[in-house]
Amino acid sequence: MKALTMPATTRYLRPLALAICGIAALTASSYIAVPMYPVPVTMQTAVVLLLGALCGSGLGAGIVIGWLGLAFVGAPVLADGAGGPAAFMGPTAGYLAAFPVAAFFAGFVSRKKTWTAISARFAFFTTLHAVILGCGFVWLSVLFGFESAFTAGVAPFIIGAFLKSGLAAALVSVIPGARAK
Repeated sequence: MKALTMPATTRYLRPLALAICGIAALTASSYIAVPMYPVPVTMQTAVVLLLGALCGSGLGAGIVIGWLGLAFVGAPVLADGAGGPAAFMGPTAGYLAAFPVAAFFAGFVSRKKTWTAISARFAFFTTLHAVILGCGFVWLSVLFGFESAFTAGVAPFIIGAFLKSGLAAALVSVIPGARAK
């Protein structure tokens, strides 16, 4: 009996299709926003974690980097339709810099059997949200000072981080093929 193998074109088209869908999901999550100053509340962090967990460390981080590349060249893929190099020097730069790192580490959630419990995923995703908020805080501290950075760039996002971590952990648990191998 002949073994079934994946055609060579499928091997390359699948990651490309995942990248296009991932960039579209990240862009859509940018437009689901609660306007705040200096940083809006969006669903971006939940999608960043989901991309890493569902696509794996390398592809997930690569999708996020591709999305950031589109933003850098001016595509309106960030919150409020922002794009261009100015977004990487403004208030959201610290958060954006942490996204590929968070996606990369979120990729370990579906690879390790020890991360199969939803509570473990929730804890790990919450930690990654803390990394994202921490990077955003450091950058905002440079721009606005320590106290303003915390009150405007961390405190308003803590509850949302817990909610988005729970949502992402639950989705990874119910999406077929996302569980540990």
